[in-house]
Amino acid sequence: MKFRTLGKNGPQVSALGLGCMGMSEFYGAHNDEQSITTLHRALDLGITLLDTSDIYGPHTNEILVGKAIVGRREQVFLATKFGLVRDPSNSSARGVNGRPEYVRTCCDASLKRLGVDHIDLYYQHRIDPTVPIEDTVGAMSELVRQGKVRYLGLSEASVKTLERAHAVHPIAALQSEYSLWTRDPEPQGQLAACARLGIAFISYSPLGRGFLTGAIKKPEDFAADDVRRSHPRFQGENFAKNLALVEQVKKLAAEKNCTPAQFALAWVLARGDHLIPIPGTRRIAALKENLGALDITLSAEELANIDTVFPQDIASGARYQQEMLPLLNV
Repeated sequence: MKFRTLGKNGPQVSALGLGCMGMSEFYGAHNDEQSITTLHRALDLGITLLDTSDIYGPHTNEILVGKAIVGRREQVFLATKFGLVRDPSNSSARGVNGRPEYVRTCCDASLKRLGVDHIDLYYQHRIDPTVPIEDTVGAMSELVRQGKVRYLGLSEASVKTLERAHAVHPIAALQSEYSLWTRDPEPQGQLAACARLGIAFISYSPLGRGFLTGAIKKPEDFAADDVRRSHPRFQGENFAKNLALVEQVKKLAAEKNCTPAQFALAWVLARGDHLIPIPGTRRIAALKENLGALDITLSAEELANIDTVFPQDIASGARYQQEMLPLLNV
């Protein structure tokens, strides 16, 4: 396993993490036994960074991850999140809460569900614009002093918010969507800001929610309850246009003698030593395939060529539903 540093002078974590969200929700049917087997295999293969959140399930994903790491806690760098709030009457609706008292309550609940005495990396899942970031991070820093949390992170935060938070307490990681077809953190400045401030950039959905693997051929390939059916990029003309991009990924991957998934992950890894992608999967075969990306090197010339094929904003359609867009880059 190759490792990367989480933040300036931070701990070493596996250069490829594992996103656990889809093991419990959003991407069709799930099987806890299969997922725990995959989690165990990930640890066997040297993956240390496991990523979950209290909103996944909700709550059930933390319970699942907690069960999987029993007896193996020392092998895991455990990341979870708070701050997104689901409406019980509308499963697709989301609110945000960054109030200090909510931070403390959520942390204690996550510790209990995970069955651990501390969280290695605790993220604010989305920024609450009604609460000063200084107040939220101040409450998060109290958790560090209490020994409940080791490192702090933010997710989908703007550069200004990141800088303000970092001034209150060192931020070890910023997690945002980043892939060949979601390059927003480049023009928005987060990638550069993380490098400047010594903050790790954790790339979620580095495989474009599975689309860049080439396994998805038509909208009907998604299960009826798959959340991707509601995302603009997977609908109508957008789907067809984006499918053409995947063909380009396949072509470039073939030239490197690797799979599309490996190529897409290798590209993220090549964007800087402070980047750590966390692709999600429930299957051991895909887990092993993804790890193959660590052995792929892309030259400066190859990266420049990729930029001509996948310039910023090349994907057709927004990456989230309209109601979720205001929660990004806050």
